[in-house]
Amino acid sequence: MRSRRRASRPAHCSKPCSGDDQRRSNRLVGCARALFARADSANPSFEPIVSHVATEHDPAQTADAGTYDFAALEAKWLPVWEEQELFRSGRPGDTRPRKYVLDMFPYPSGDLHMGHAEAFGFGDVSARYWRHQGFDVLHPIGWDSFGLPAENAAIKRGADPREWTYTNIAQQKASFRRYAPSFDWSRELHTSDPEYYRWNQWLFLKLYEQGIAYRKDGKVNWCPVDQTVLANEQVIDGHCERCGAVVVKKDLTQWYFRVTDYADRLVDDLNQLEGAWPQKVLSMQRNWIGRSSGADVDFEIEGRDERVTVFTTRPDTLYGATFMVVAVDSPLAAELAGGASDEVQRRFADYLAEVGAETDIERLATDKPKTGVFLERYAINPLNGERLPIWASDYVLADYGHGAIMAVPAHDQRDLDFARAFGLPVRVVVDVNQPVTGVIPVIPTDDEGNPVLPDDLPPLDPASTGTALTGEGRLINSGPLDGLSKSRAIHRAIEVLAERGTGRAAKNYRLRDWLISRQRFWGTPIPIIHCPDCGEVPVPEADLPVRLPEAKGLDLAPKGSSPLGAAEDWVNVSCPTCGGAAKRDSDTMDTFVDSSWYYLRYLNANDETRAFDPVEAEKWAPVDQYVGGVEHAILHLLYSRFVTKVLFDLGYLSFTEPFTSLLNQGMVLMDGSKMSKSKGNLVEFAAELNQHGTDALRVTLAFAGPPEDDIDWADVSPVGSAKFLARAWRIAGEVTSSPQVEWKTGDRALRRVTHRLLADAPGLIESFKFNVVVARLMELVNATRKTIDQGPGAGDAAVREAAEVTAMVLDLFAPYTAADMWQRLGYDTPVALVPWRKADSALLVAEQVTAIVQVDGKVRDRLEVSPKISTDELESLARGSAAVARAVGEREIANVIVRAPKLVNIATRR
Repeated sequence: MRSRRRASRPAHCSKPCSGDDQRRSNRLVGCARALFARADSANPSFEPIVSHVATEHDPAQTADAGTYDFAALEAKWLPVWEEQELFRSGRPGDTRPRKYVLDMFPYPSGDLHMGHAEAFGFGDVSARYWRHQGFDVLHPIGWDSFGLPAENAAIKRGADPREWTYTNIAQQKASFRRYAPSFDWSRELHTSDPEYYRWNQWLFLKLYEQGIAYRKDGKVNWCPVDQTVLANEQVIDGHCERCGAVVVKKDLTQWYFRVTDYADRLVDDLNQLEGAWPQKVLSMQRNWIGRSSGADVDFEIEGRDERVTVFTTRPDTLYGATFMVVAVDSPLAAELAGGASDEVQRRFADYLAEVGAETDIERLATDKPKTGVFLERYAINPLNGERLPIWASDYVLADYGHGAIMAVPAHDQRDLDFARAFGLPVRVVVDVNQPVTGVIPVIPTDDEGNPVLPDDLPPLDPASTGTALTGEGRLINSGPLDGLSKSRAIHRAIEVLAERGTGRAAKNYRLRDWLISRQRFWGTPIPIIHCPDCGEVPVPEADLPVRLPEAKGLDLAPKGSSPLGAAEDWVNVSCPTCGGAAKRDSDTMDTFVDSSWYYLRYLNANDETRAFDPVEAEKWAPVDQYVGGVEHAILHLLYSRFVTKVLFDLGYLSFTEPFTSLLNQGMVLMDGSKMSKSKGNLVEFAAELNQHGTDALRVTLAFAGPPEDDIDWADVSPVGSAKFLARAWRIAGEVTSSPQVEWKTGDRALRRVTHRLLADAPGLIESFKFNVVVARLMELVNATRKTIDQGPGAGDAAVREAAEVTAMVLDLFAPYTAADMWQRLGYDTPVALVPWRKADSALLVAEQVTAIVQVDGKVRDRLEVSPKISTDELESLARGSAAVARAVGEREIANVIVRAPKLVNIATRR
């Protein structure tokens, strides 16, 4: 399904675009989009159609208009910009206020694509806008250049990942330069440079010193295709986020970051970002962290000294617990099974092998038949002393809570399904037929004292109905908790547990520690040396970076262990502590470590003495505007927020959130589908540049709709954008007045259009309504063209003013065209650095407004009136309208409602 279709308004669109400012802007966008959709050079009717939106003049007939040639403009201005280094930030002595605008940096796999064109175009609008507003803008660029795609491509081609990566970077860099984002190229970085990943290793060591980086044994997500482990966040619906393979569990010793230590702050600090980040992203982060409140309950196990702790969000239902379930693949299950009979041990081993082939998604599926093994062991309920049989099953995960649950089948559907499958007791402890607010009502009884309940109440027998009772109600069959509502019963149950020393209030999280080990070559080596005598020994900071060895001679094919382990000269080293024989850690880091802090490295990209300067961080950070895809809503953004908080705790930063404002752009589709070669719907970035030019491509993407929406390339027209740019460029060449002309002497009607744009554009840009700004530019070009052709002419001061403002605002979207317009208008200074001109408030006051006159709810006339017209005057004008008189006819006017100066509503009766 396409996210945006062509505008439904007729292409000829003869109705003028009028009304209040917002409606006029919306109408301009819809009107112009409909016209651009028909911008086909083969369509002979296109020129007259376009004249409505952008011009009433045929540019081909304009004297001395010249020829708009996008290729010539690009060849002319790109060398000038590179020589001038216009966008270099942080120059000594620059006292302007600072803004940090950052795009999520690209991965160098082939040339840039249309998604890059959209994202970096939007980021550049923001960067250029803030320069016009008088800010020193830091807008850097780099490449996220480690990772599996480069390594897999190199293996496939028999090449070195370095060669493949840096060749692609050179190609993308050339395309970027032509696309003209206003980058500060002096801060360019590549995460695969030793000068960068040295500081990845420094960061690892800082976390290791604090106990935040640690190594442990455990079951991990394993991609059988890429032959490497994955963090939980990189597993999507049981599949590898990168290659799509079904992920399996594997026992490995791996490195982790304790992101769970920061879980509460990661949730709570999202409140700082309300209104500045998309609500969708905030919700995704909250859901992924998955904080829930409840209690840790300690159960005694018969024959075992140590208690088993179970987390539950519903300690109020403890009296309804009739059995316990432990994750079949947990150490606890193996321990308990070890004390069972030989038959149970055999069944347990078979069941464990069977479950090992399942993904977490399959295990948790609600429609999956419940399976399990009774371990011949019992737990003791800490509230009522009942013996609860302990089962091992696959529907409990080893890394949820403590790997064990108390099963309350009457009020949990999965527990109920399990109980029914194995004939286990079901006890109702929440009466969903009792209200939870107010006083408990007196339930009527019959002559024998039995309660008489309405026929439509749900039955309290889940064992027979097969449906768990999950609604609100009051506690029953629960001793001291009887009659309490859910919230009061939870509170009281926790108090009782605490009094008995068998439980306490607790929180649980869906979030798990960040697994950073990767069994691949092309990544940051982990700076740890393993010594038989000293154990884990950090590489001394003075010995950083631990450089990757040459790939030549190494078998990089995935094989389940890191290729670095086979690099004998690299892996075998002396222990820094005792000097004995030792080995380097052969795993590399997850590439999300690289991107978790890269925004800070840009501040000191060329500093060889430190990762970043806290003084520079105080000047520039956090990032004021971050632009990138919503696909990074959990992985990258969560990790970057975590690392920022760690660096804050270590005293390196004064802030706890890295990105103040976030803009997520949509996707660029073709015919309603994601572009791909296999589908035959691929639109190539380079081909579009060659055919239409950079400026037309950028204007098309900005005009297509709100940035967060998907763009269907079938519904837009770069041809139409190019024609609009040509008309704007020609106007600059026709201006005959001098730059010193007094603008106030110019045509007032045109000046009003110019100054409305100057006044409205900042708010529109800062709220990411780029398409509306483009539409307003088209309106200004149209008004300027009309003033030139129909009087007062090209020499009018207002024409120069309008042309200069057009060039200044157009710089946000079409830098080549804007630069050339500025030069044609007689200026040598770069238009990209021109201060934003202030709107004249006197020109923003409406001289006339349109008053709508309705008769019985239908619009019968439009009156142009003064904005200060009185109610009586407006009613008199409406009654005197010939169109209104015809509409009223012989009927009597029953009522007149006047809302001066915009509305008169006349109601009649026969």
